[in-house]
Amino acid sequence: MRTRALPHGLELTELGLGAAQLGNLHRVTTDDETAQTVDAAWEGGIRYFDTAPHYGVGLSERRLGEQLRSRPRDEYVVSTKVGRLLVPSPATAHERDPHGFDVPADPTRVWDFSRDGVLRSVEASLERTGLDRLDILYLHDPDDHFDQASTEGIGALIELREQGVVGAVGAGMNHAAPLAELIRRADVDVVMCAGRFTLLDHSALEALLPLALERGVGIVAAGVYNSGLLSTPRPPADALFDYAPAPAALMQRAHAIADVCEQHGVTLPEAAVAYVLRHPAVVSVVLGARGRSQVEQNLARAQTPVPDALWHELAEGGLIPKENA
Repeated sequence: MRTRALPHGLELTELGLGAAQLGNLHRVTTDDETAQTVDAAWEGGIRYFDTAPHYGVGLSERRLGEQLRSRPRDEYVVSTKVGRLLVPSPATAHERDPHGFDVPADPTRVWDFSRDGVLRSVEASLERTGLDRLDILYLHDPDDHFDQASTEGIGALIELREQGVVGAVGAGMNHAAPLAELIRRADVDVVMCAGRFTLLDHSALEALLPLALERGVGIVAAGVYNSGLLSTPRPPADALFDYAPAPAALMQRAHAIADVCEQHGVTLPEAAVAYVLRHPAVVSVVLGARGRSQVEQNLARAQTPVPDALWHELAEGGLIPKENA
């Protein structure tokens, strides 16, 4: 699988594995499914793996670390995130996690983008994964804490990078504008943009992607299916967009794009991945998976050739911006 380079010598495979499902996202992922997921990704050439303390309150980090520790450390890249400290909460241990993961509500998450909080988070992630180092650290969803995260928080990550503890630093968010602002304010290497650069949402093209190109900052694209609307060849009537029922106008656009895709022998999800990878600022697309079949489906989608004529037709029809056709 092809790789794309980040500053400081890191290279990411064009397809990365998102490990939220290893943290029991929406339902339990078995240990066997976990092993199958990472094995299939490795066999398919994926060498970039993304996790976070938030995913199953540490379960994803533990499971991913267990699966990777026996593999050659210099052959893969791992990213995790800071901003949510995991704090013991025995009083809620009998409850289920309220944030979409099928795990006990112990520990619980506490927002903390202070220097101390960042350092504690990194130490805990190293312990949970059992890895000797973490390659990329992202500020995780700092929307409501942006002032502290974009100063003290990113400052702590840059300090760790300068000490050689981590290879690259940045942030992961569901909004493009604050990621652009972080690039303006700080010396970051890479940002993860979720759902804001897709076939249906082009908001990252306004400022984030041009600025990233100008500053030499890599873009890792996540959420390229907009949480469901672009994940099947034809969106079902109950399709989701950003975790809510898809508005009628977006549903209509998705079907119009699917019409053009079918004319060119390409499926909607195949086009969704290829569209994002066309942009020169994008260094990787991260897709989540649970089990071998989902990983193999992701690999097949990412490796399907898409003719240039498809993009030109979509642009001429006003379905994508002409500058990205």
